[in-house]
Amino acid sequence: MKLPRGLAARPPLPRAIWVLGFVSMLMDISSEMIHSLLPLFLVGSLGLSVLTVGLIEGVAEATALIVKVFSGALSDYLRRRKLLAVLGYALGALSKPAFALAQGAGVVVAARFVDRIGKGIRGAPRDALVADLVAPGQRGAAYGLRQSLDTVGAFAGPLLATALMVLFLGDFRAVFWVAVVPGVLAVMLLLVGVREPEPREGRAPVNPIRREALGRLGAAYWAVVALGAVFTLARFSEAFLVLRAEQLGVAVSFVPLVMVAMNLVYALCAYPFGRLADSVSHTWLLGWGLLVLVAADLVLAFAPGWPTMLLGVALWGLHMGMTQGLLAAMVAHTAPEDLRGTAFGFFNLVSGLAMLLASVIAGLLWDRLGSQATFLAGGGFAVAALAALAVGRARRRPA
Repeated sequence: MKLPRGLAARPPLPRAIWVLGFVSMLMDISSEMIHSLLPLFLVGSLGLSVLTVGLIEGVAEATALIVKVFSGALSDYLRRRKLLAVLGYALGALSKPAFALAQGAGVVVAARFVDRIGKGIRGAPRDALVADLVAPGQRGAAYGLRQSLDTVGAFAGPLLATALMVLFLGDFRAVFWVAVVPGVLAVMLLLVGVREPEPREGRAPVNPIRREALGRLGAAYWAVVALGAVFTLARFSEAFLVLRAEQLGVAVSFVPLVMVAMNLVYALCAYPFGRLADSVSHTWLLGWGLLVLVAADLVLAFAPGWPTMLLGVALWGLHMGMTQGLLAAMVAHTAPEDLRGTAFGFFNLVSGLAMLLASVIAGLLWDRLGSQATFLAGGGFAVAALAALAVGRARRRPA
């Protein structure tokens, strides 16, 4: 059988890409053990409203993405990305005991913010480091592999949380303590397993926040940023998938299995679609991902019970696998080499603001109009992103 152009005879990905993937996997196991239970802990144990949960989730995620601007720019200036990545992963690991010790919402919110600040510090330097470690023709595969291993952690974490909730008879805090272990292992693996490429000889450090430097981020890059923002409006926090599962009658101890199902599909799809992204039109693949998201929202909005809801969750995971590594590759392709950290930072800043807005809207709609309105609004934003993508392709098409 003849392979598609670009897929045959490729060199293997560097070992460091695999290590970065396993680091992400371990930290995601740690984080998702907590985050898969956190909405239920906040609403059931601490008495917060769903709107408040949406606000906390949106602000926390937006904080992480805003911090990426500064860490990405700093990694460009220092020409050192691993140091910032280690610092970010360390903050994530250090935040985990606070969830187990918390007696009120304030400590949980503070720990969530420290965890997300750590994510923000490591995110853009790590994503830029991936591009530094591979050839341009392997970026889709590299980001897809990292996303795939990251997502293995994202479904292993809730699966482990489910088993421990049964073992510990529903004790949230005991599960939170176990989550500390993989977080610490992630930091240790990054320290010993990744060697950063040396900066090119003769290239002076760039101040990425100067107007001259920012002007080198061209129209193609900013088009990706704008598209990513509209896309993010359609993707509110996965906390609402957890709450939808409980609403449809899934027992509390088994609610994390929703995230297992979503992330299992995501993990299986991310690397194959990443490799495919190296050989096909990025906008074509992104468009199909948006169509899958629309289908997921419609199924989740009208699901009569949890079996149908699982189909919507699987479609959600499929769209994630099709698009998340692809968007990272699109940023890497359109940004200058010495401004990649800054480019990822600004991309995630705009996406973070969109995530804040999306999660607040989702929580407000849920509280005022019900869960169906939340998922229908997400589908509407996905249609808007698809329309923007179609308009962009039409404008680039020669007359």
